[in-house]
Amino acid sequence: MTADLIAVVLLLAVAAYACAGGTDYGAGFWDLTAGGAERGKRPRWLIDHAMAPVWEVNNVWLIFVLVIMWTGFPTFFQTVFSAMWLPLALATMGLVLRGAGFAFRKPSRRLVDRRLYGAVFAVASVVTPFFLGAAVGGVASGRVAQGTGASADAWANPTSLMFGLVAIATTAFLGAVFLTGDARRFDAPDLVGYFRGRALAGLAVVTGLAVITGFVTHEDSPHVWHGLTHGLGLFFVLVAGAAALVTALLLLRTPGTWVRCTAVGVVASAVVAWGMAQRPYLVPTSLTVADAAGSPATLTWLAIVTLVALLLVVPAVVLLYWLDTHGELQELTDAELGEGSGEG
Repeated sequence: MTADLIAVVLLLAVAAYACAGGTDYGAGFWDLTAGGAERGKRPRWLIDHAMAPVWEVNNVWLIFVLVIMWTGFPTFFQTVFSAMWLPLALATMGLVLRGAGFAFRKPSRRLVDRRLYGAVFAVASVVTPFFLGAAVGGVASGRVAQGTGASADAWANPTSLMFGLVAIATTAFLGAVFLTGDARRFDAPDLVGYFRGRALAGLAVVTGLAVITGFVTHEDSPHVWHGLTHGLGLFFVLVAGAAALVTALLLLRTPGTWVRCTAVGVVASAVVAWGMAQRPYLVPTSLTVADAAGSPATLTWLAIVTLVALLLVVPAVVLLYWLDTHGELQELTDAELGEGSGEG
C-alpha cells in the first residue's frame, strides 16, 4: 500500500515537472524560432522578462522525481539509468547548458556573446525535453528490463521517438500559453496575438502527435495502449481531451488566467494517463511497483519526509508564482540601483 502511494507521488512529481519545467523549455523553443536579431528582439525581450524571476525554481520538481526514484524504487532507478544513461546524460548536459546560456546571455555586453549564449539556451531547450521524452518512451515500450545493458534500442525506437517529439510540442504549447499571459502583464498587445497564434498552433501539433503516438503504441507498446483505452487511463485521456478543447476555446477569445489552468490540465492529465496505463508496472511488463519498491521502513520514512517537504515547498512555490504574476519581482533598473548605493 505504501509503495503504491509513493508511486502516485512519483507520478504527480513527474506531472509537476512536465508542467512547470515544460513551460520554461517551451519559452526556449520560441526563443529559438523567433528569427533574427531584429525580428526576434521583442519576443526574446518578453521571454527574458517572464522567465528571469522563476526559471530556476521549476527544477525543484525534477529533484523530487530523482530522490523518490532512488530512495523509494532503487531497482527501478538502477534499471533505467543503467539502460539509458546516454539519453539521460545528454538531457542533463542540455539542462546545465540551458541554464548557463540563459544566465550569461543578458549580462553579456558584446553582441556576439549574447548570440552565442542565446543559441546555447535555445537549442538546449529543445534537446533536453526530447531526450527526457525518449527515455520515458523507452520505459513505456518495455524495452528497459532489469539487467538490460545500455543500448540504442532502449531509447531509439518508435515509441521513444514519438514521446520525444510530443515532449517538444507540449513544452512549446505550454510556453506559448504562458507567454500570452505574460505579454498582457507587461502591456505588450502585439505579443499577445503573436504568442496566442503560436499557442493554438502548438495545441494542434500536440493533438496530431498524440493521435500518431496512439497508433504507434498500439503496435509498439501494447500494454500501455490497452491501459490508455481502458479504466483510469482512458478517463484521464478524456480529461486531457476536454481540457484541450476548453483551452482552444479560451485562446480564440481574449485569453486570461483560466487558459493557463486548462493548458496545465492538458499536460498533467496526459502524464497521469500514461502512469495509470502502466499499472501495476513501473516498467511494462517486467517490473511491478511492488517488486521495485524499497524496504517498508524506507518507504514509510520517505512518505513522512515527502509530506514535510511538500508542506514547506508548495506554499513557497505558490507564493513565488503569485509575486511574479503580480509584478512584485521585477528587477531593479540602473537608476534604482544607483539610488540604492547612494549615487546621483
